[in-house]
Amino acid sequence: MYIDLMSPKKQAETNNKNPKAKKVYIETYGCQMNQADSEVVASILANDGFAITDTADNADVILLNTCSIRDNAEQKIFHRLSHLRQYKKKKFKLVVGILGCMAERLKTKLIGERDLVSIVVGPDEYRSLPSLINQAIKGEQGVAVELSKVETYEDITPLRTEGVSAWLSIMRGCNNFCAFCVVPYTRGRERSSSYDSILQQTIGLYESGVKEVTLLGQNVNSYNDLNAKKDFPKLLEGIAQALPYLRIRYSTSHPHDMSDELIYAHEKYDNICNFIHLPVQSGSSKILKKMRRDYTAEEYMERIAMIRKNIPGVSLSTDIISGYCTETEEDHQMTLDLMKEVRYDGAFMFKYSERGNTLAEKKYPDDVPEEVKTRRLEEIIFQQRAIAGEINEAEIGKIHEILVEGPSKKKEEMWQGRSDTNKMCIFPYNGEKEGDILKVKVVSANSATLFVEIKK
Repeated sequence: MYIDLMSPKKQAETNNKNPKAKKVYIETYGCQMNQADSEVVASILANDGFAITDTADNADVILLNTCSIRDNAEQKIFHRLSHLRQYKKKKFKLVVGILGCMAERLKTKLIGERDLVSIVVGPDEYRSLPSLINQAIKGEQGVAVELSKVETYEDITPLRTEGVSAWLSIMRGCNNFCAFCVVPYTRGRERSSSYDSILQQTIGLYESGVKEVTLLGQNVNSYNDLNAKKDFPKLLEGIAQALPYLRIRYSTSHPHDMSDELIYAHEKYDNICNFIHLPVQSGSSKILKKMRRDYTAEEYMERIAMIRKNIPGVSLSTDIISGYCTETEEDHQMTLDLMKEVRYDGAFMFKYSERGNTLAEKKYPDDVPEEVKTRRLEEIIFQQRAIAGEINEAEIGKIHEILVEGPSKKKEEMWQGRSDTNKMCIFPYNGEKEGDILKVKVVSANSATLFVEIKK
């Protein structure tokens, strides 16, 4: 099966030239999976005759693709809805919809929210969007939030309009049921796309000009096509062999699925990027058990040792939750100590936020005071920035190969690219093009960025 990845783009361009086509603006919040889902939604709508627009100002339909991982993520959506009421005043027939995890979690409670929302669609119901939008245009409300055991959207070619990097969702849902996490309840149980469809989509992306692909899954390294007998290491190897000049990344991993075979794949293929995101969440085995993470701090460190041994120069990042239920000062110190030992290049760091219907919400009291959570998080962030700064300072004078992504977001005269270790590299623009592969030398650094010069 060959998938023409340009066809959704061509369809969208045709629709955009049709003055009668209803314009849809999609606003994405949350993780990379949500960004990939928005591309799937755009493709579904473009194929049904809708025009995709990049601004809310001229839209007939505004869709917010949401995240529920923390309360703060949901509060952003409620704030955004209040802001969107001004659009409704200007265009009475404007349709506003909530998509994704927040839609799945709150369901019918969102209908009419801020006297605005008329469509609520969960992550497994995006195929129903065209009909729901058409009904909403006529004044009807619609909710579609049934979770699926089989939906992967593998037959939908995502609508990608620009860039040399692409997301590719290879599986959906999660079977881990970590005590703090709402994902299994908002995205359903784990199911994988077929090996052949992923390989063909990746080949299509490369042939369309994409130079780097990130394979996505809630727990990506548990991917398994049972029919083809292909697990995640075999999938990585298949792509790496078929497309030796394509950079390959993946996210997010679970430590108990970071197998020796997966580590060996990194070692064997140069185009599998030298970067691994491996969430630890806590350095305390007691807290990890309460989180239902299925590994101890000691077992996690064994995986880190295996990675360091077999992948020289690997860059590591992680997720850390501060102030989880019953966390003591001793538990907090264990997290700080683990961070010092691992020395992560980067980290996503958050205060614990109790989520409804999770095991933690039902079983454990949220008993760490807010001010204590905040103070511990500040200590974690301070230490991580210091470690990242030291790591990046040690990069000065080293040579990297980067993929040019385009202009820097801060200075027009500067451009940016990314190393295979996921380091953001900034350099003076001198006629380079997006997608160029450049050899660069690091001349200065801070905790987040390398500043480089192009090697002639």
